[in-house]
Amino acid sequence: MTKADAAKFEAQLIAINHRLKLAQLGLQLEKRGGRLALRGTLPPKPGSTKTKPYQQRISLQLPPNLGGLKQAEREAKVVAAQLITETFDWEKYQVWRGRERLDAESLSQQIKGYERHFFQQPERQESLASTQTTWESAYQPYLNKLETLANGSSKLTLSDAICLTVESFPLSARARQICCTALAAFADYLELKLPEDFKERGGNYSAAKVKRRELPTDEEILAAYDLIPNEGWKFVYGVMATYGLRNHEVFFCDYDLLKTGGASDSISVLDTTKTGEHEVWPFYPDWIEQFDLRRVRMPKVNTDLDQTTLQRIGQQVTRQFKRYEIPFSPYDLRHAWAVRTIHVGLPDTVSAKMMGHSVAIHTRTYHKWITRRDQQAAVDAALRRSGVSQEAASAKG
Repeated sequence: MTKADAAKFEAQLIAINHRLKLAQLGLQLEKRGGRLALRGTLPPKPGSTKTKPYQQRISLQLPPNLGGLKQAEREAKVVAAQLITETFDWEKYQVWRGRERLDAESLSQQIKGYERHFFQQPERQESLASTQTTWESAYQPYLNKLETLANGSSKLTLSDAICLTVESFPLSARARQICCTALAAFADYLELKLPEDFKERGGNYSAAKVKRRELPTDEEILAAYDLIPNEGWKFVYGVMATYGLRNHEVFFCDYDLLKTGGASDSISVLDTTKTGEHEVWPFYPDWIEQFDLRRVRMPKVNTDLDQTTLQRIGQQVTRQFKRYEIPFSPYDLRHAWAVRTIHVGLPDTVSAKMMGHSVAIHTRTYHKWITRRDQQAAVDAALRRSGVSQEAASAKG
């Protein structure tokens, strides 16, 4: 919708609501998500514990455009007449409550509608590349899986199909958690009521379960560097290890300070990336020379976000790790960098900012390492206050 069309739509919406108010119909039209809805005092829905009418919405399944508004005004008058004559029935307006059998074709249309709605959200307009990546990685695969299930069974309700899609993943899998979040958002878009325990079905995956034994040691990181024959991919590996970057971030950085070797060896991750612009420092600084990072050289990777996405760029890095038989994943380098900053005593707020995520996520993900660091600091402080050195304490033991 162009700005001119949007202005016409808003003006028409205001005009219709003014007419409805003058007619004292007790209903107002509003744009909700990617559809039009009626809001007013309505009888309780079937199965509700309420006994008296209260403020509710009716989803009209009409598009938010001038044609949709025209139909919606007619529908408002019909509903108002039914309310006056006490003949209003929720049945007509509960098409997507999950009680009907699955219709693969209709579901496909609803998914397409949700995709349009997803990309139209104001907060997602700032970085279309990031939005595209989020859609392709965190929503589309799970909606596709839901649609596949719908194609295979017409005996299920939509609510049942969503639950089964989530439960098709192992309890401890991260994919199950993401699927649960994505399909809950889809259900919210459809105003579909899911079981009360639906969120609990998301499994027990936690980023905080990253195990210490899974992370490569500094020695293993240095050794794996020599497995890579290509100079460009050597640089990618070295930068990720030294700066804790995400796969795709390597290709969207300002390396000027690193190349010149000035007062700061920091690099700037550009705002093109998923988490926006942020500056990162090396841990360890010595690895700049060991990995020859001042000589910036990139492999041939298409980074034109009009033609590709951040996710696809990141997938190329993962494929190269497998191709060169690196014995750990690219993200293990990032986790190892984070743990390294904890061991050297970098404040969590600073480390989180350099990683481009919140302090809450940082603390949750690296909880056990942070806890041990803080406990060790408390023990050291107590020993200093008592005048007992660690060596003396060990000797007494």
